[in-house]
Parts: sequence; C-alpha cells; structure tokens
Amino acid sequence: MNFLIVDDHAIVRKGLTELLREGFISINITEASNSIEVDAKLKNKVWDFILLDISMPGQNGIEILKQLRAFGIKAPILMLSTHSDDLYALRLLNTGANGFLNKNDAPDELINAIKKILSGKKYVTAILAEKLIESSDTIQKRTHLLLSDRESQIFLLLASGSSVSEIAVSISLRIDVVKAYQIQIMEKMRFATNAELSQYAFERRLLE
Repeated sequence: MNFLIVDDHAIVRKGLTELLREGFISINITEASNSIEVDAKLKNKVWDFILLDISMPGQNGIEILKQLRAFGIKAPILMLSTHSDDLYALRLLNTGANGFLNKNDAPDELINAIKKILSGKKYVTAILAEKLIESSDTIQKRTHLLLSDRESQIFLLLASGSSVSEIAVSISLRIDVVKAYQIQIMEKMRFATNAELSQYAFERRLLE
C-alpha cells in the first residue's frame, strides 16, 4: 500500500512513519510538508491512504482536503490535529475526510483508525462521537461552530494569544486580511476583545 503523510513538521512525519511501519507490513511511505509538495506527489503515484495535518502554513489541511476531493482523489484521508476535536471534526467529515484523530491520542489509536477507515467505515473516537451529538444539540451555545474553516483557524490562533501580525506570518496572509477575519469572527461570536475569545476557548477546552 502507498501511504502519503502530509505534515509540516519533520519530527512528526518521522514519528508517524515509524508507527505505520510497526502497524502495517509492506507499505510504501512518502512525505510532503506543504500543498505544493502534495500536488507534485499526486502526479506520480496512486495513493491508498493519506494522513493530513490540519495546521500548516500556506494552504492548511482543510483547504488541501477540499482540493484533493475536487481533483477527484478517492484515497481515504485521516485528518490529524492538536486542537479540540469538536471544533473541526463534523465539518471535516462533511467535506470529505474519512476520519479525524487528535495527535495527543495514544499511538495504537492511529493504527486502529486507519484499519477502520480501510475497512470502508468512518472513524471518530467514542468521546468525539458523543461531543458531535452534543454539538448538534447545543449549536446555539457553541458559536464557534458557525465559523468558516479559515475563521476557525484564525479564531484558535487569536484565542491562544497570537497577535494579528504573528498570525499573518504563520499562515502566509497579509496583515489586513487577518484583521478582516478577526473582525468577522468578533461579529459572528459577538465578542469585543481577544480576551473574550480566549475565555470562550478556555471554558470549552478548545485549545487542548
């Protein structure tokens, strides 16, 4: 089987490679660190499985996911993130992902997730499934679920204490564009300050 790992951190890619080689026999693993490298890899090989990180500079994992599905890539895709599951999971599954896994979960869970997806099923943890049910019932109390993909990314960065200029550099956008997103986020969530954003994220454990 041909696996593609997409993550901008070399150490993370190495760790994932080691886990995959322990869990599967006779697999070929290729790495990519950004969307440009992904485009190049897709031209040369048919992939059986793709591991795709959400948080990357330039095009993030969500944008890459949309692009892959738009290009007709049928390979199962497992999304990885260090952020709280319920912020992204439902949106990702609806966008075309086959599963979502938090990087903080146990290593064995990665192999279990991949095997379940390869069997033709979607993958979410039992805890995440419960959260998704709760989120669908309480969406009015979780205004972060109303944010777009890019707004969600910038919301988390703002809530974690990053400045507009720092965010602009980290995700390769102009400062005025990030500022415009910040205003949109504040309006949608009805907050006046970044401190309120941070408090909201902290109370809902979105930064864990």
